[in-house]
Amino acid sequence: MMGDFNWKVMEKTMEGLSKRFEATSRNVANASTPEYARRNVSFEDQLRDLVDGPRRLPMKVTDEGHIPSGPMAVSGVVPQEMKIFDEKFRLDGNNVDPEREMAVLSQTRMAYNAMSRFVAKKSSLYRLVIGGR
Repeated sequence: MMGDFNWKVMEKTMEGLSKRFEATSRNVANASTPEYARRNVSFEDQLRDLVDGPRRLPMKVTDEGHIPSGPMAVSGVVPQEMKIFDEKFRLDGNNVDPEREMAVLSQTRMAYNAMSRFVAKKSSLYRLVIGGR
């Protein structure tokens, strides 16, 4: 399992989705806090570039001081939490739309459940191979 690329991608996806759960839950909890800027977590683009290959020619890293053009490995993908300041939903400066946040929670829950099923299926395949049945 340690060298399996698909396993690492599933693990990183579940990590990103759990961070999105946390950020969205914080958004819902602060829906009535004045001047609160909602948070969004992004990681799918990094994973997509890693799995499908970059859309542009990757820069070659020949020294530790070089800055890579994208993640070189799945472990290099980091879910990024960003504050969204440019949207105003209410007059007090709060930009949390409870309906949108609930939709994000539902979408994230469905994606997390689907990924959990993939992980369970992959684990059962490993058990089958190891057990020989």
